[in-house]
Amino acid sequence: MVWPIRQKASWMAAVSTLGPGLRNTHLGVHKHSSRSNQRNLAQAEETHLGLLHEIKRHPVVRPEALSDVSKAKNGLNFGEMKDRFLSFKKQKFLRESEHFQNLAQVQDPKFMVIACADSRVCPSNILGFQPGEAFMIRNVANLVPPFENGASETNAALEFAVNTLEVENIFVIGHSSCAGIETLMTMQDDGDSSSFTHRWVVNAKVAKLRTKAAAPHLSFDQQCRYCEKESINRSLLNLLAYPWIADKVRKKLLSVHGGYYDFLNCAFDKWTLDVNGSNNTLGGKHYLVKDRELWL
Repeated sequence: MVWPIRQKASWMAAVSTLGPGLRNTHLGVHKHSSRSNQRNLAQAEETHLGLLHEIKRHPVVRPEALSDVSKAKNGLNFGEMKDRFLSFKKQKFLRESEHFQNLAQVQDPKFMVIACADSRVCPSNILGFQPGEAFMIRNVANLVPPFENGASETNAALEFAVNTLEVENIFVIGHSSCAGIETLMTMQDDGDSSSFTHRWVVNAKVAKLRTKAAAPHLSFDQQCRYCEKESINRSLLNLLAYPWIADKVRKKLLSVHGGYYDFLNCAFDKWTLDVNGSNNTLGGKHYLVKDRELWL
């Protein structure tokens, strides 16, 4: 499995309550001791078997069924999305029309943000970025690949942000319970070469090796948390391997920062890479940080 998810919801979690005294669980249906509930249980089990038979014969789920499940699971559909857009247009766009007209002509962000693609980690939501304030790219595990690996969508965006938009800050933001880092920590060696995810997260292999060396006594979960932050600093060092980034950093026209969002406790750890005290040669063997703050 490429993306490890340790808490899986049973497919039955998407089914509504089956009857009085019955509820969905990971293992099946629980019952109370009454005869009525026993009859309900028997009927539910018969329905359950029928559904399984239908699934085996017709494995393709109807689009309308998927839509209903998606709506129940996420609480979001295109009708709600439309309402949100029209609310944005009325409450924001039309009230600040001059600002948005200017944005339509040119963008001048001060920040380049590299964040994870995880649906729970939206930089604009948690840090309040407004349109025009941050040039942003999101990828699996918020990684910056090494310069020598060649072109990718991430460094293409970096090149545009630094050389064309002339951003003043690059902000790499990681987060707790990152499935990309868990994948990195569980896969063997360089992983499955046929898996896009494995081939991508191996960009953080140095962070994994440093985690295993520095924290062998920790549990797997604790090692993942360690590696989540270690990979951010590896990405910051990788940034300095790009000549056009290193040049602007030396001239103090650009700073590189790390951030870590703990969405379990709603805490944010922010720091800046101390370029003068860090060494990005020979694979970036050490680094120092400064201006560290914990936002609680």
